[in-house]
Amino acid sequence: MKTKADAIKPTHYTACAIQPIDYIWANNLNFLEGNVVKYVTRHKAKNGKEDLEKALYYLQMLIDREYGVNPD
Repeated sequence: MKTKADAIKPTHYTACAIQPIDYIWANNLNFLEGNVVKYVTRHKAKNGKEDLEKALYYLQMLIDREYGVNPD
């Protein structure tokens, strides 16, 4: 059974010098930016290519919202 500590510091982040949530918070990143950081940070320790695809999804959404869909 997972404990509260497991939820706060899951094993796929414990090897990080800086916890993704601390980096996201300190740099005032929004939801989309934060998810890119989160998924790129954990991909080697958790879901591999799937996490990179998730990061790409959020990155594309960020590009579309910030710069318009399919800008010329």
